[in-house]
Amino acid sequence: MSETYQKLKNSTLDEQRAAIRSGAYRSHTAGLGKGHLQANLAIMPEAYALDFMRFCQRNPKPCPLTGVSDTGNPMMFTLGRDIDIRTDVPAYNIYRDGKLAGSANDISDIWRDDLVVFALGCSFTFEHALMRAGIPVWHIDNDKTVPMFRSNVDTVPAGPFSGKMVVSMRAIPESRVSEAIEISRRFPLAHGAPVYWGDPAGLGIADLSAPDWGDPSPIGPGEVPVFWACGVTPQVAIEAARLPLCITHKPGHMLITDVAEDAEAPVLSVTNDKT
Repeated sequence: MSETYQKLKNSTLDEQRAAIRSGAYRSHTAGLGKGHLQANLAIMPEAYALDFMRFCQRNPKPCPLTGVSDTGNPMMFTLGRDIDIRTDVPAYNIYRDGKLAGSANDISDIWRDDLVVFALGCSFTFEHALMRAGIPVWHIDNDKTVPMFRSNVDTVPAGPFSGKMVVSMRAIPESRVSEAIEISRRFPLAHGAPVYWGDPAGLGIADLSAPDWGDPSPIGPGEVPVFWACGVTPQVAIEAARLPLCITHKPGHMLITDVAEDAEAPVLSVTNDKT
């Protein structure tokens, strides 16, 4: 486990976001933001925003919508007092015409006045609750990114957006699977309860050692692979939609918000300046 990661895990939320904004930390955010909602991102021109909002509404398990920006405003004032979406994510993926064109740690130079930001809840949020209950989370203990897989489950299309659901996997002791299900169910903004557990072939996954995103995670004796809907699902839909420009988080590299992890809706308890 890297020294920087270990230090950040034990630091405050403000210190974690400051390290990300300054570029001092550019890795995954699993285990960070304790007590707060983490979010996946999809940033796109306003012309496509209504169809994407419909896509999220029709697919709430993989796409739990937690925040939407004003057009052209990079400040996510409903999710925090000082969140600049251009700098406050460790790494971004940039898609052009539906193809991954590259990654960046800062998107200030490609920000446009017609862009709209969508924030979607992330399963990293409920992992703190699993660990508090004594359920091991291997990728956090080993400073890795959770494994993510394309499944055979269709999403409900909206406009140009469609595709298969992406799932994240965690190996859970068989005796505690029911407990993990009930714990995660309490976090509907973070995908809630899992969508499947057991033989990965049921989701069309042939090899757990070869995730489509993230790092392989071992399945130990007496453990069961458990699969949650994943906020990388929109990236598959974005590829299908072939938008001229779309920016997302790099899988595993999330936005850490000020919203409490158990919030029923992403509303802050204080008034925030929108500028």
